[in-house]
Amino acid sequence: MYAERASRLTGAVVWTSTPTEPGPGRVLPDGCMDLLWHDGRLLVAGPDTRAYVTEGAQGLWAGVRFHPGTAPALLGVPAAALRDRRVDLADLWPAARARRLTARVNAAPDPAGGLEEAALSVAADTGPPDPLVRRIVAALDAGRPVAATADALGIGARRLHRRSLAAFGYGPKTLARVLRLQRALALARGGPPLAETAARTGYADQAHLARDVRELTGLPPGELLGRRG
Repeated sequence: MYAERASRLTGAVVWTSTPTEPGPGRVLPDGCMDLLWHDGRLLVAGPDTRAYVTEGAQGLWAGVRFHPGTAPALLGVPAAALRDRRVDLADLWPAARARRLTARVNAAPDPAGGLEEAALSVAADTGPPDPLVRRIVAALDAGRPVAATADALGIGARRLHRRSLAAFGYGPKTLARVLRLQRALALARGGPPLAETAARTGYADQAHLARDVRELTGLPPGELLGRRG
């Protein structure tokens, strides 16, 4: 069972998940990074370039999902170093600091609330989010081409690529592709035919949408969305 809510940390989401069926799960790429709690441990989920298949660990999971590009500044780790990885926080931070934050979350009445408080505390000791990062996300999520995004931001293609690697873990073309996938899935879950979904979310056609979904999630659209035929 999965549930989420908006966090008091701007742009973030607090979520909990308790697997109800045995076997691995599937986490789809979304451009985000997460601070995770499970069984008393804190982990960091890096940005995914493809579906991350979980190991089916039972019990409660809790997390704070940060707005794309904001976690590296909070955690002090470039996103590219964590691409397609799940890493113990103790492997990224000095041991004493990681232990203090873990103990704080474990002492909270509920792990999700403890994670949110921990994230707010870390954010309070960090500078404000880089406004350029949010502008990159907004432009690409609106479907603006990468070259046009670089021109509009006045930073050039090479600088855009460097900033994207550090903030998102991959280049702007991959980020645009991931964001487009999420737009398409959100629309398709509302019921429109896949051909209409493709046209409305920036794909050349339904076949293009189907290829992208399969490559990024490992499943064809119909199976992913639970549709027949």
